[in-house]
Amino acid sequence: MVSPDKPALVNPGAAPGTGPSTSGGGTPRPGPELQYVRVVRREGYAVLAMAKEPVNSLNLDMWRELEAALDGLEADTSCQGVIITSALKRDVFSAGNDIMELFAPRTSGSRYAEFWVTSNRFLCKLYGSRLATIAAIRGASPAGGCMMSLCCDHRVITSNGTMGLNEVQLGIPVPKYWAALMAKVIGHKAAEKLLLTGKMVGAAEAKTLGMVDAVVDKDGLLPAAEKVMTQLVRLPPTAVAATKANLRADFCQEWSKYYLSESIG
Repeated sequence: MVSPDKPALVNPGAAPGTGPSTSGGGTPRPGPELQYVRVVRREGYAVLAMAKEPVNSLNLDMWRELEAALDGLEADTSCQGVIITSALKRDVFSAGNDIMELFAPRTSGSRYAEFWVTSNRFLCKLYGSRLATIAAIRGASPAGGCMMSLCCDHRVITSNGTMGLNEVQLGIPVPKYWAALMAKVIGHKAAEKLLLTGKMVGAAEAKTLGMVDAVVDKDGLLPAAEKVMTQLVRLPPTAVAATKANLRADFCQEWSKYYLSESIG
């Protein structure tokens, strides 16, 4: 929670001025207009790029747009995967939740509740998505940016990248299910060491811990992610989706109940 935290063939969430979306080159269909999220279609998958200068801070509008884009891709049966990355000028994947959404007087009880539900609902959807999901991480990815990455099936990071759930360094407890997912990904003991200190780890250590699957140079980031994605989308989608549900559905249901109760508690 850090912040001051090829032309499109199909675009289920067109940014202003990009026109309506299409499906497989067919009849255009309307999609929500997105200001901060760009969706570009490839063959069988999409690249979703966050473009909220200067650091992709995750405010309520950003979380809404991410959810709308993911919902659009989920509804498109021609899409079997999504790569999430950053389109920023600087080397930042996302600096995490916008601090202005977290504390009075910048927010209100009702807005915070909506912010919390929307952000966690998106993360839960991403973690349980039928789509193959890859985070292509360029540069820094603290807090909410790290959590978004952990919700993906595969993670590729640039050699100058850093990531971690560093909330405690800001005096903020790591949310329960964020901590639980970190523990699922890298193991309980390693997660405790990172979460209790708020440590951000570099790319090499992240790979050693299993937090990411590959470390590449900046120019090789998207090609590396796309190489993996082309392999993933060739797998039988029904079998993959059912297996993922068997592995993750219970966790997602528990997480959903928890964040909904938190928002009214």
